[in-house]
Formats: sequence, C-alpha cells, structure tokens
Amino acid sequence: MANFVDRVVLHTRGGDGGNGCASVHREKFKPLGGPDGANGGSGGDVILEVDPQTTTLLDYHHSPHRRAENGTQGAGDMRTGKRGEDLVLYVPDGTVVKNPNGVLLADLVGAGTRYVAARGGQGGLGNAALSSQKRKAPGFALLGEPGWEEDLVLEVKTVADVALVGFPSAGKSSLVAAMSAARPKIADYPFTTLVPNLGVVQAGQARYTMADVPGLIPGASQGKGLGLEFLRHIERCAVIVHVLDCATLDPGRDPITDLDVIEAELATYAGDVGIEGGRTPLTERPRLVVLNKIDVPEARDLAELVRPELEARGLRVFEISTASHEGLRALSFALAEIVQQARDAAPAPEPTRTVLRPRAVNESGFTVTRRQSDHVYYLVRGDKPERWVRQTDFANDEAVGYLADRLARLGVEDGLFKAGAVAGDEVVIGDGPRGVVFDWEPTLLTGPELLASPRGTDLRLEDRSRPTRAEKREEFHGRMDAKAAARAELWTDRDDDE
Repeated sequence: MANFVDRVVLHTRGGDGGNGCASVHREKFKPLGGPDGANGGSGGDVILEVDPQTTTLLDYHHSPHRRAENGTQGAGDMRTGKRGEDLVLYVPDGTVVKNPNGVLLADLVGAGTRYVAARGGQGGLGNAALSSQKRKAPGFALLGEPGWEEDLVLEVKTVADVALVGFPSAGKSSLVAAMSAARPKIADYPFTTLVPNLGVVQAGQARYTMADVPGLIPGASQGKGLGLEFLRHIERCAVIVHVLDCATLDPGRDPITDLDVIEAELATYAGDVGIEGGRTPLTERPRLVVLNKIDVPEARDLAELVRPELEARGLRVFEISTASHEGLRALSFALAEIVQQARDAAPAPEPTRTVLRPRAVNESGFTVTRRQSDHVYYLVRGDKPERWVRQTDFANDEAVGYLADRLARLGVEDGLFKAGAVAGDEVVIGDGPRGVVFDWEPTLLTGPELLASPRGTDLRLEDRSRPTRAEKREEFHGRMDAKAAARAELWTDRDDDE
C-alpha cells in the first residue's frame, strides 16, 4: 500500500451560490410594504495552502474529488443567505499546480502560501436589490451561479538545498542518516529507496536540508524505473552531490562510468522538461563527488585510483564512509559553504504589486461571432452576458424581460445587428454545457412601456397580435365617443318630438 504520493490529479469544484429571494413585506394595514427579498450567499472557494506538517499527497490520491460548501438561499424580511465555507486543502511545501495541459498555474513554496483552485459561485440578488424607480416591486430574483470546476495536476518537488544522486545502493540514504537525524530504511542487500528522504544537517552555525533522489538508472530520464517520478525533486536544489559506490561488485560498473551515466540522465531530463521558475539549469549548478564505502580496503584503493581523473574534470572529491563516519565533517562544511553562497547570490523576492488595468472606453466587454457548422448561428461570449444568463430564471417571464433589458443596455443587440443577425436567427450565449441557445427577437419595447405589463409577465413574450395599451386606450376612447354621440342623438330626437 502506497504511503508516499507526489503526483495526483485533483478534481475541484467551488460551492454553488444561493438563489435570491422574491418576497413582499406584509404587515397589518400594509399588505404591500415593498420588496424585502434578500440576496443569496456566495459559494465557498477551494483553496490550496502549504502546510509544513504535510509531506505527501496521499489523501488526495484516495479522495481526488473535493467540493466546497454551497451558499444558502436568501429569505424574506431582508435575511441574507449564508456564505458557504471555504474548503482549505493542505499540500506539502514545494507543490506545483498545473492544468491538465501542463501549463504552470502556481508554485507553492513557503508555509501559508495559498492558491484558489476553484472559486465559488456568486449569490443571486433578491428582488429588494433589483428594485428601482422604474421597477418598484420586481416579481423575480436572480439565481445563484454554479461553482467553478477545475481539474488540477499537483506535483511535489522537494525543497532541499542538497540533492544526492547516484545508482541504487550507492549509499545515499545511509549518507542522509549519518549526517542528519533522519532515519530512512537501510539494509545490507541491494534495493532502491521508494520515497525521497530529507534530513536537516547542522554544520557549525549553518543549517541546510539534504535529500536523496532514488531510482536513478540508465534511461531514467526517459521513464525507465522510478527515475522520472523522482527526478523532479532535484529541481530546487542548490548543489548536486554524486554519491559513487567504490565497493560495487556489479560487472561493468566503476565510479567514472556511474558518474557519466548519471550526468547524462540529468542533462537529458533538464533538456526535456526545462527548469521552471527561472532557476539555474541542472547542468550549471555546483557539483561535488563523494566516493563512498572507503571502509572497505578494495574500495579505498579504487577511490585513490579514480580521484585524480575526477579532479582533472574540475570536481571537488571527498572520500567518505557512512559506516565509520570518516570524511563526513569535511563534507558537511563544504556543502554548507556552497549552500550559503547560493543563498547570498539568490535575488531578493520582489514585493507584491497590485496592478490595476481599467477597462478601455471602447471595450464592450463581449464579442459576437458568426459561426457555421451544420447551420449558421451567432456566438456571444463575455463575462457579463454569460453570468447574467446563468443567473436568470427562464420560468419567469419578468426575469427573462429583465435579462433582455440588460443585454440591450450592454449593447449585445447592436452587436448582433452589426454581425448581420436578423430576427429568428439562432443565438448562443456562452459555450459548452453552460451555453443558452435561443431564437433571437430584437427588443422593440423597453423601459417605462413595459410597466404596463402585469407583474410576473413581459409584453415582449406575448403574442404580437394582441393589442397594446395605446391601442386599448384608443379603442376605449372610441367607444366612449360613440356612446356620447348616441346620447346626443337621442336627446335631439326627443326635442324634435316635443
């Protein structure tokens, strides 16, 4: 059973916003006291936060679907709906967040660093918030927006100053155990570590972290063995230490050959995936070579034999024994010096700046595009139109009329006219499953003329053959004039008879 997971696919969804409330205040002697429907509560966000006590993504491997709490619906008497609670997911330090296409979204380094993975939906407005001088008592409210859904790829890249690389059983875990208080699994038979081990090393006044990278074999950068799964853990290190086994009994292996193989794998890996965050490429970082297991006589002789060749390449060489702790003190101070130099050379973090980019005067906030697949239709995309459509209750005619007014004021109808749309054309607002398809009818009546319609209805959705208010008024005055003329004629006849 796995107890360490450093890569997962996380399916997140923010909470849904609560619907607004359509309500009218009622009390004794005030049967219609005005609208008092309150707004719905917004949904909670899904937030990733770095926690120093979290070291693995195992919880999200077993439960990859996470959703925040929904907001509650508004109520009458101006009782606003409750906002949904945020769902905070704790991740290890050094977690990288990407989308399914591999695009970097966030690099979470440092305790408390946060990233909003999925935002909650906005709560709908109640009819009290929708009332105005022209619409004093709205008979509708806006719906809450659904929470956003995001699929994220989380990868843990160990935050360590020193990375130990080498073949399996070269003594990397033993070196971590000998120089720090970490106690990784160590045995006297050939095997490879399945979990990166971290240890904190104290060298005088300096303190730094050390990690071993397990599973490196020829072809690891191409996915062979476990190398590709753990090579990412060396990307943040300041110095690379090659741990070479001078007591290996495998035929065809020697310290020089092992060094060349691992160097080639590191170069291939860095060239294939690149180094994120503007860090120095792996091939340009400081290197040390450790000749391990010199407590074995044959290994000591081999170390003395290969040392001149390694130094001729410009590498600093240390002969050590993790069993007898020989040479470890000099190695620890040398690593501390290089780590401190890397920290001093690191650029200071730039202060966080808030950049305000106001919308241009001629920017409409939406686009209208003429599309053609098996038929011609017009696609409207924009934050406001799509949000308004999601918040509209299409079972309420007055709410549909309110949406038409908002779209007309935004300029969507003018945009459709310019794109060549005519009455009856198919128009799609949004894209994918959230898009709304309808046959377009240009708005002919807007503003005060719509106040003649009964509450909860909209004249634009009625049959055009029905008489308008002006036509009814004209008909009424015609009938009154006819009756007045008839009465005048009647009195004239009576006078003639007398």
